[in-house]
Amino acid sequence: MSIRLCRIDDRLIHGQVVLGWARSLGIQDIVLVDDDVAASPWEQDLYRMAVPPEVRVEFLRVAEARAHLHEWKTGPVAVLILTGKIESMADLLTGAEDAAGSVNLGGIHYRAGRTERLPYVYLSDEELLRLRSLRDAGVAVTAQDVPGAEPVDLEALR
Repeated sequence: MSIRLCRIDDRLIHGQVVLGWARSLGIQDIVLVDDDVAASPWEQDLYRMAVPPEVRVEFLRVAEARAHLHEWKTGPVAVLILTGKIESMADLLTGAEDAAGSVNLGGIHYRAGRTERLPYVYLSDEELLRLRSLRDAGVAVTAQDVPGAEPVDLEALR
């Protein structure tokens, strides 16, 4: 089983993640990696409401999550690792001995300084460079909004 998906989606836990990705991949544990959410019990409660009771939800800071990568990668539980920021996923996986083999770019929406790369992926040039560094470190990076869609390789995001 182990890590089934590492996803960057700035909406964090929402219907597409729970019903689309988690259900189709048989996810048993969603690990939301975000320093701010890990420090906010009321935000955690909001996100838990979106997840069915049979799926466990954990909220960890990047440094805490990094310590669990080996356990998640080799363990018997199907895990979805979710971050809302490219920086968080890159910090989690870069240089980690037990880094996941791939990252999925989901909903990364418009904000100042970002350019549309796909209808559901907006990236700044710096973010694109960070993703390329992650790829160069051996992590496959693709964009895919829903499970049934064809993955788009990072190189297609110009």
